[in-house]
Amino acid sequence: MEEATDTINLIFGIHDQTLTWWQMSFRAVGVFFAALAIMRIGSHRIFGKNTAFDIVLGIIYGSILSRAITGNAPFWPTLAAALTLVMLHKLLAMLAFSTNIGFGNLIKGRATVLVKDGELQWGAMRDNSVTENDILEALRSAGHKPDISSIQTAYLERSGNISIICESN
Repeated sequence: MEEATDTINLIFGIHDQTLTWWQMSFRAVGVFFAALAIMRIGSHRIFGKNTAFDIVLGIIYGSILSRAITGNAPFWPTLAAALTLVMLHKLLAMLAFSTNIGFGNLIKGRATVLVKDGELQWGAMRDNSVTENDILEALRSAGHKPDISSIQTAYLERSGNISIICESN
């Protein structure tokens, strides 16, 4: 058993001050599979185009795991920290789902009305740095003619996408 532990320590450079190219390569492979396993425990949403809540985890997760590969942080504790962050994300997401809407809005944000009954909501657009051209682009992307007066409601969604509901003629 001790021999197996010594072999793993040698391959991953666990106690080495300076990693060789092949130790860093083995770490990269190990971190890849560990990250994949950790992500399977978490949510499929984490790396989709979602809320700031999801994006923040993605950035921190990548940063932490890169430290495990390069040896800037201890290997096993770094993987444990990555798992802790994913579990925290999962816990907060479950709380947002099961508690009142306010908690979900607090950690995930909420949609903002940009157009109501064909009228641009300039204050909301200014607050969210959305231009009239952004709304016209969303109209075109949804297959509608670029006519703001045809919009019943347009929302800036939590993901940053603009969704549009046009009036039915």
